Amino acid sequence: MTKSPCHFSETTPIYGIMTTDADHQLLALLRENARASTAELARRLGVSRTTVQSRIERLEHRGVIKGYTVRLAPEHERNLVKAHVLVTALPKLAPRVESALRGMMAVRTLHSVSGNFDMIVIIEAPSIRELDVVLDAIGALEGVERTMSSIILSTRIER
Repeated sequence: MTKSPCHFSETTPIYGIMTTDADHQLLALLRENARASTAELARRLGVSRTTVQSRIERLEHRGVIKGYTVRLAPEHERNLVKAHVLVTALPKLAPRVESALRGMMAVRTLHSVSGNFDMIVIIEAPSIRELDVVLDAIGALEGVERTMSSIILSTRIER
């Protein structure tokens, strides 16, 4: 693990919030391991623990960091079937479709996209049979015009 020096001069907006290069470096380390101790982060950034802690608190307070998550072990992931579902929604009913998708536990991620489809939904289920039930449920939602799905065979990069 290499030390990356922090430069506090450059600022750029993240979601309209000004952040420094040091913030970006800290966020990259937290994406790599959100459970890293402040001492480890400070060592890798070449700053004090109090500096790291105050930066994390500031980023949380300003809404840049919304929370921390769990990455599942590959052994657990192997037991799940995942798919991308491309969704075309009727424009006036798109908010209703999004709301319904939020309520489905099988939905892991929802992206609004440009192009021939309006949304990309990432779903997961313990079996093909249950994945099929979820796909049918998405297709039956009021406002869904059409869907196209692809089962994910493997994930090569996930950060």
